[in-house]
Amino acid sequence: MGRKKSNDWKQRDGVVYSTANNFDFDTNNNGDESTLPPQQQNLKVLLDKKSRGGKQVTLVTGFIGQEDDLKTLGKDLKGKCGVGGNTKDGEILIQGDQRDKVMDYLIGIGYKAKKSGG
Repeated sequence: MGRKKSNDWKQRDGVVYSTANNFDFDTNNNGDESTLPPQQQNLKVLLDKKSRGGKQVTLVTGFIGQEDDLKTLGKDLKGKCGVGGNTKDGEILIQGDQRDKVMDYLIGIGYKAKKSGG
C-alpha cells in the first residue's frame, strides 16, 4: 500500500499541525545541522552567575553544529583550563572565571570569539 509511517511522537518535537494532505514528517533527518568550520563560528565568551548559587561560570555561546562537536570542544576547553564543566543546550559551561584562557584557546585554534558582559 505505501510506506509505513513512523508514529513516534517524540521525534516530531516542535511540529504542531499541518493541513497539507500530503504532509509527511521526516523523522530520519533528526534536525542535525552540519558543524561550521571554526573560521565561520561567532562565539561569545561571558561570565555568568545567575541561578548558580553565587558561583561563577564561563559560558561559551553561539556554537553552530552537531552536539558531538560541541562536546569535543567543551572537553578540550575543560582540559585546557584544568577545571570541570558541562555542555548542554548548545552552550559550554566552564567552572570559574576562565574567560581569558578560553578566549586564548579558541582564537588559537581558529575560532572567532569575543568577550561579552562581565
